[in-house]
Amino acid sequence: MKEANFYNQKKEKIECRLCSHFCLIAPNRVGKCGTRLNKNQKLWALNFGFPAALNNDPIEKKPLFHFLPGTQTYSIGTLGCNFKCDNCQNWEISQADKIAKQIETMDFVDPARIVENAIADGCDSISFTYNEPTIFIEYALEIMKIAHQNDLKNIWVTNAYMSTEALEMIIPYLDATNVDLKSFDSAFYRDSCGSKLQPVLNNLKKIKEAQVHLEVTTLIIPSLTNDRDMITELSDYIVRELDSDTPWHITKFSPQSSWKLQDLSPTGEDAIYEAYEIGKNSGLKYVYVGNIPGDQKENTYCPQCGELAIRRLGHHLERFDISGRCAFCDKNLDIME
Repeated sequence: MKEANFYNQKKEKIECRLCSHFCLIAPNRVGKCGTRLNKNQKLWALNFGFPAALNNDPIEKKPLFHFLPGTQTYSIGTLGCNFKCDNCQNWEISQADKIAKQIETMDFVDPARIVENAIADGCDSISFTYNEPTIFIEYALEIMKIAHQNDLKNIWVTNAYMSTEALEMIIPYLDATNVDLKSFDSAFYRDSCGSKLQPVLNNLKKIKEAQVHLEVTTLIIPSLTNDRDMITELSDYIVRELDSDTPWHITKFSPQSSWKLQDLSPTGEDAIYEAYEIGKNSGLKYVYVGNIPGDQKENTYCPQCGELAIRRLGHHLERFDISGRCAFCDKNLDIME
């Protein structure tokens, strides 16, 4: 265990200030994420140093299409999450129970070792992913600082539900993020995720204002997030508040890998293509479909002349012959290399 950041003592209880739940935690209890324990009048991060998943991935898998394309990223996740998303595909680790007990059987991995592993694997970045990075912020921050000392970039794949204090602490070490904007419906966030929409929207704007590279992902789930009016509101928000150059990934839901929605049907491709057209009609320059391998709409086209710039096949690049600009008209393609 490591003493946690971001908490206030409230008599015998502790107010956790890490994310927008602001849990009030009784003695010998944990917060909603299951990882922060009130013990001996201090708040402790149970998951510090205990990764539950470590992998070398194509950066396109995060998904990030406009940040270091064609490179590998070293991915790390731990146990626990501050959301309870019915559709979660990593639920075995994100929704883990009795985390303190499970950690007893896990190996401690020093932050410096994570960076050493990333370098040894030929990665250009480290991605904090699989579960919500906010809930292992103490571990992530130590890794991020060492990563920057070794010329590695830091990436968060996040629900963006962190507190303002937490976001301000990671911003100096954060190079890119993909935010899972699950819906533009407050009821969906409440009923399907156990959270609120507004803190996510607030943090999206703060991330953009801080000039951290930002991409957004929305999973289209039948009967839950495939409403045309909602999708239009969401894509209009990205254009209006985050800018038209923000890449938007629209992904297809697969029930087999979900936590609690295995009785739903997979998302029809027509629904994905409809959302794609909504995004383009809103004015987004870069809209991508996900989980439809080989589809041309996962390629990058120049928003000015329409020529193909990057051809993708799944998470791999088949064509990438530019330096952040269109080879035909020299348009800036908003790609960070």
